[in-house]
Amino acid sequence: MSQETTKISKHEYIIKSLTEKGSMHLDVCANTHNVFGMIKDKLASMAEQIRKEVHDKDDRLKVDFIDKNPNEIEFRAGDDMVVAMMHTNIFTFENSHSIMKTSYVKEDNFRSHCGMISFYNFLADSFTYNRANDIGYLVARVFINKDMHYFVEGKRQLGFMHNNFAEDIIDDEKLHSILESAIAYSLDFDMFTPPYNEVSLLTIREVRENTRSVGVPTGKRLGFKFQSDEDIEA
Repeated sequence: MSQETTKISKHEYIIKSLTEKGSMHLDVCANTHNVFGMIKDKLASMAEQIRKEVHDKDDRLKVDFIDKNPNEIEFRAGDDMVVAMMHTNIFTFENSHSIMKTSYVKEDNFRSHCGMISFYNFLADSFTYNRANDIGYLVARVFINKDMHYFVEGKRQLGFMHNNFAEDIIDDEKLHSILESAIAYSLDFDMFTPPYNEVSLLTIREVRENTRSVGVPTGKRLGFKFQSDEDIEA
């Protein structure tokens, strides 16, 4: 229990915590919901525009936007699926995290409490054929606080173009940049064949289901060192 709680009664501490911290969490939650709504609108618009331009060149290519539920969006671009997921909880960070060392957070610790929206890259066929064991890869996480300040943890330029938590406020233009970068990264992140020994056995069940979803999940880097690694970093 903090030193502050020793100066007031437990009842007073509960009331203070609820009215201050609880209200702040509601503000963060509302901001995160608003940003996720902006992402839905932006991805729907991007899908329509990209589909139109792509189909002028090859109408076999699939570009789709799917609003799955209030907390999940799917964006299909060819063989790739980018899944955006909004977490329903609010997070803060360990003291060792870089944002905790900034004067911006030290001035007001509540600024470190953030909502989180994650972007994962899957193979589109994993959804088409309901391969429940297939693996997706985290491309980026967007954190938003009570004042709509944000930063991004992610691959390539996502990790260093959106890391000024003290100054950056989320808006339509910045979201567009984040979404384009997440989609571009996913398209550039190619699938490797799994190691021979890991797929050398096949069950009758797998043959009959005509899928690798049972026992041998499919992913872009399955069985390999994840290439955050060397060859796909900026």
